[in-house]
Amino acid sequence: MKTMNIQRVFPYAIATIALLWLPTTLLAKDAEKPNIVIIFADDLGYADIGSYGGRNATPNLDRMASEGIRFTDFYVPSPVCSASRAALLTGSYNSRVGIQGALRPRSTIGLSLNETTIAEVLKKKEYATALIGKWHLGDHPESSPNNHGFDYYFGLPYSNDMRCKRDNSFLDCRRHPPLPLMQDSEILEKEPDQSLLTKRYTEAAMAFIERSRNSPFFLYLAHTFPHIPLYASESFAGKSSNGLYGDVVAEIDWSVGKILETIEKLGLDEKTLILFTSDNGPWRIYGNHAGECGSLRGAKGTVWECGVRVPFIARWKNRIPRGLVSREVAATIDILPTLTELAGENMPITEIDGKNILRLLYGEQGVKSPHEALYFYHGENELQAMRWNKWKLHFPYRYRRVIKTGMDGEKGMHEYSHTALELYDLEEDIQESKNVINLYPDVVKRMEEMARVKREELGDSLHNIVGTGQRPPGYFHYPWYTQLYWKAQKFSARIQYFFFGSHDYPWYKRLYWKVMSLFE
Repeated sequence: MKTMNIQRVFPYAIATIALLWLPTTLLAKDAEKPNIVIIFADDLGYADIGSYGGRNATPNLDRMASEGIRFTDFYVPSPVCSASRAALLTGSYNSRVGIQGALRPRSTIGLSLNETTIAEVLKKKEYATALIGKWHLGDHPESSPNNHGFDYYFGLPYSNDMRCKRDNSFLDCRRHPPLPLMQDSEILEKEPDQSLLTKRYTEAAMAFIERSRNSPFFLYLAHTFPHIPLYASESFAGKSSNGLYGDVVAEIDWSVGKILETIEKLGLDEKTLILFTSDNGPWRIYGNHAGECGSLRGAKGTVWECGVRVPFIARWKNRIPRGLVSREVAATIDILPTLTELAGENMPITEIDGKNILRLLYGEQGVKSPHEALYFYHGENELQAMRWNKWKLHFPYRYRRVIKTGMDGEKGMHEYSHTALELYDLEEDIQESKNVINLYPDVVKRMEEMARVKREELGDSLHNIVGTGQRPPGYFHYPWYTQLYWKAQKFSARIQYFFFGSHDYPWYKRLYWKVMSLFE
């Protein structure tokens, strides 16, 4: 009888233990999912942060670096807004997902709904998700961040200079619609006070963290600045030693400090990974309203080092050792696969290009970059350069070279220049000033072969190649009569702009440059 009782009771006992054990296991598993914060600056230079040798006061970012890890050789795959953001959020080269350059207002393309973003990966693991700040991957209602995995969206749909009224110009609202401040699909304000944007973004980010404290959350805080035109709030304007640009950077640093403070106050310090980087290098043509790259060559809009090498700092208390510096090559495309691993989710079913760099973040000794090479695209899907180990190879292409910088918000001047096939040793020549193409023919041959394979996969308009791995962007359409009205507005604005001048240059100078450009 006792045996019979044991036999009868045993299955129930096992079931009871399993039921007791299961919630505990699930809770433990949930506890292992870290909160994730990505802070993304706009046009911040490689040398704009104190820990990277910058002259701006950035105590909070410097604190992040001292309490975590900073990378010296961290890259974006394309040196312009939309292309860079597409790469960050999809873990893919922008050429793979069909996003080039900077999308204009009322664009009929955007990030395809078939692409998987970081937010969509994390939502599968029950993360609360928010984008606060700049989107710039399509402003059509269907291409809203809410359709790409973000529960909450507060910010601008594109760059802050794509606005209705530029200072001292005649363009009024015909070239661009009024700049909208969005909350999800609703326009909260038109032409908002830009001096308050950083503060409002920060307050919204803190509120999101507060209300998401009891579940894992993903916050993508994409600052509008230091993209031009620059604005700082009253608390920061005129306070730095580096003019208005320094004021703007100081306010972004303050924002970082408020995020850190909120996370610490809520006891989430050991549960939260915080990443900081920039979408590309500084817009140097704007002179004292642009950032710095130290000795790096080039600027935003070029694939020289200043255009594509960006600061990258990661902090996670008691998980990432303090004060680490990594000189391994990594890029923004690596963030999605790294966070996917952290969240315990499967990789997207579509092909991506990023690699898991979690072991690099943890500072494990002897761990090398997972990339064989990195590739840099610009223009209309032009493969312009690549990095392999310490070598940087530029292919022949045309680029803009700044010949005169502007002052106080005025744009300077550039001219077009051309590269040959050029090879640089970045360990010995970070300035990319000594072309050693003739000294290392075997290196060049190896890199050209890797580039040939990449062209077959992702295409290269410089060689009229369409890649087998390219995917189309999303196509979003407006009614024909709306498009006709907008085109009429733009045409009218261009006529007025050409004949009556602007705050940049008078009409006769622009006419001379247009004629001269025909002979380039």
